[in-house]
Amino acid sequence: MDPQILALLVLAASAAGFVDAIAGGGGLITVPVLLMAGLPPDQALATNKVQGSVGAATAALAYARSGLVDLRRQTRSAGLAFAAGLAGALLVTALPAQALRIMLPVVLIGIALFFAFKPGLNDLDRAARLSPAAFALTVVPAIGFYDGLIGPGAGAFYMLAFVALAGFGILKATAHTKLLNFASNIGGLTAFALTGHPLWAAGLLMGAGQMLGAWLGSRLAMRIGARVIKPLLVVTSTALALRLLWQMI
Repeated sequence: MDPQILALLVLAASAAGFVDAIAGGGGLITVPVLLMAGLPPDQALATNKVQGSVGAATAALAYARSGLVDLRRQTRSAGLAFAAGLAGALLVTALPAQALRIMLPVVLIGIALFFAFKPGLNDLDRAARLSPAAFALTVVPAIGFYDGLIGPGAGAFYMLAFVALAGFGILKATAHTKLLNFASNIGGLTAFALTGHPLWAAGLLMGAGQMLGAWLGSRLAMRIGARVIKPLLVVTSTALALRLLWQMI
């Protein structure tokens, strides 16, 4: 691959890592750039999983070191997210993914409206609507399966679930999202490695950019909290929805 194209991919991955560490939606940046670089769609999605996994892992470790999340307590949930992501990617050709793609923009706009207009959303915890066990056994596999099947918006879905169902404050929800996003990414990558032939060298170079962006994004989120996470989540969810709608026209 041309060095200038590689440099563009690494720059895009840095920006995506920054956005993804705060609000999710980094694939909105990296997948189009990979397609513009000439990769076929299946290889672009597979390569995106490589670099996205690095960014999610970096953000998860940064939030863990700050004390916002105990990764060891999430290992079982992460295992479920991995299995669901693997299953989603393996079944990508057997399920009506197009129907899900049609529904996705509507759901993303709903997420943006929820965070934009729901009063009282801040960094304080609220009463949970699901027990931790019920959340892990239902919500986590459902979003992990979606992450493997389609992918874009999975981080925002994890975030919304932690806020609306687990009762987490926005910063805490962001911190708890990252290990699960990493696990479902790795599950999807495992399947894509067998069928999609990711460009490992390009993906790992982009991963270096993801590490930098994710580290900067997570530090900014920890300093400012809901004041930066809420607006960025609204913007990224709306932008991803508009992009998907544009693709359907």
